[in-house]
Amino acid sequence: MPNGTTEELRRANLAAVLRLVYSSGAMSRALIGRHTGLNRSTVGSLVTTLAGLGLVGEHAADPNGRVGRPSPIVQPDPDVVAFAVNPEIDALTLAVVGLDGRVRRTVRSEYDDIPGAADAVQLAARLIAASRRELAGLRVVGVGVAVPGQVRTSDGLVRNAPHLDWHDEPFAAPLAEATGLPVRAANDAALGALAEHRFGSGRGCDHLIYLNGGASGIGGGIITGGHLLTGTAGYAGELGHVRVAGGDTTDSAGLRGTLEAEVTRAELLSVLGLARATPDELHAALLADHGPAVRAVVARQVGHLGTALATAINLLNPDVVTLGGFLAALLAHDPDALADAVNRSVLAPSSEAVRIVPAALGTDLLAIGAAGLAFEDLLADPALALA
Repeated sequence: MPNGTTEELRRANLAAVLRLVYSSGAMSRALIGRHTGLNRSTVGSLVTTLAGLGLVGEHAADPNGRVGRPSPIVQPDPDVVAFAVNPEIDALTLAVVGLDGRVRRTVRSEYDDIPGAADAVQLAARLIAASRRELAGLRVVGVGVAVPGQVRTSDGLVRNAPHLDWHDEPFAAPLAEATGLPVRAANDAALGALAEHRFGSGRGCDHLIYLNGGASGIGGGIITGGHLLTGTAGYAGELGHVRVAGGDTTDSAGLRGTLEAEVTRAELLSVLGLARATPDELHAALLADHGPAVRAVVARQVGHLGTALATAINLLNPDVVTLGGFLAALLAHDPDALADAVNRSVLAPSSEAVRIVPAALGTDLLAIGAAGLAFEDLLADPALALA
């Protein structure tokens, strides 16, 4: 076999092993072999190479209850990290996420006036610089940006983020220039869908619909056949703009009667008497208040959400529908009401096996998803990414 072909195969196998332990967590060499179909000696050689690159570590397995020598446990190195950036209308959040999927640190910088894209780039760059000083010794792979809007994934150009009033604004390229790090950007809900598919409620499922409710509206991401549905340029999954009512209320794109127009975080904050709140604070406040005014708003929003979910289930026939942000709070407030609202509009065979669940990753969801975007080059070719 030609050397070039042998080297390409080895690099592909390195990527397969690293991607497996990244998405599945710590596992034995023996289990890696069963998942990949590689023999014991090949797995051992690949793990040794990845350890030499500083991407994985090993420790001895618990020998209790085992016959013979237990296989060592391989795990991603948590000191290999990526930065995750999420600009919203009320704050820009920066997280440091390890290759082990753990969020090591989160910094939230609030503002009263929504910054332009260029100002948000500079704010993100300052937060990244401060974090790099304070977390010296970590190996930073790059930056992933979760944008509440349509992003051209090929170059990270924000085509349309109406809540932020960003239109055809470069973000990935100037942030890369400001930080000296590789930067990728994508729609926040699409990254949420990937994170839940890999690590959360959709792990082991090939068909997932994810809907996120945040300060900038409602976004969606779709996993079908185990892969993110992107469309031609990465804009697929905009379920927030599905029409659910005949009213005149418009969403961020100026469309009437859509899910995003009728189901809003702002209305929930208002009825709860809150000027602003973090996602966790809003969730707790909504669960604590079952007064008539809150129940009325929740009932109306849940009805519209059920209509949109039924449409998506009829079209896509998923295994699981995952709700994040304030949509998870609506589900928690009255799970039976949402199930009833879906059942009024869904085709019975399409709904037989589907589960509607809150995001398992909670408020870390977008950080883990954005970091996954930053890890992509490393996971695709570990040797080349660190050359």
